Amino acid sequence: MRSRKSLPLLPPEQARLPWHAPGLVAGVDEAGRGPLAGPVVAAAVILDDLHPIEGLNDSKKLTAARREVLYDEIRAKALCCSIAEASVEEIDRLNILQATLLAMRRAVAGLRLKPVLVLVDGNQLPVLDVQAEAIVKGDALVQAISAASILAKVTRDRWCERLHEQYPQYGFDGHKGYGTAAHLAALRQHGACVEHRRSFAPVAHVLNIARIAEPLAAARAAQAMAQGAQAPLLPA
Repeated sequence: MRSRKSLPLLPPEQARLPWHAPGLVAGVDEAGRGPLAGPVVAAAVILDDLHPIEGLNDSKKLTAARREVLYDEIRAKALCCSIAEASVEEIDRLNILQATLLAMRRAVAGLRLKPVLVLVDGNQLPVLDVQAEAIVKGDALVQAISAASILAKVTRDRWCERLHEQYPQYGFDGHKGYGTAAHLAALRQHGACVEHRRSFAPVAHVLNIARIAEPLAAARAAQAMAQGAQAPLLPA
């Protein structure tokens, strides 16, 4: 499997690489590797050359409103697409890289049509039963990867909006789970919720502080009760 670094540069316009074997090409990308909470989401997309989609680009370069519009257009016009995830439990058990590759593998497996080639954003490849190629910055170079990045990003952002309704104290609707100053402050104040990734250092730090603080607080409370019991009664 070739690395994108060893290949000549693509022209400015996004196009299928000319030396690929004919057949369906799927683009794959993920969203949610960096946040402190929630699943990592991956998407796989096979575009339809007869129904082009204007404005595809790296999802991070698009506004939220534009991503929402393109999300619906991709779902309507693509030959097929698939969205999958790896859970918080899998992230903590496997590590974030392996969980991301697992989500990508699930996304490709979920495609209704089988591609002859899978183009993956980045420099790591999931284990697949078809030819695959990693393309650094592929979400800005290959339309199918751009489409996958948009589906993954919108799906995870929507998940964060729903989580905010359940845990409004953390502000997931704003930071989307990333370790912003506001999110870290909320973690310190409220502790971690069930969707926080225990294997990530800021979350683990808060949990360790809580483990130390709880027995100390209990010991102080017991000491205060004992001292109160030993205090002499005042005469009536």
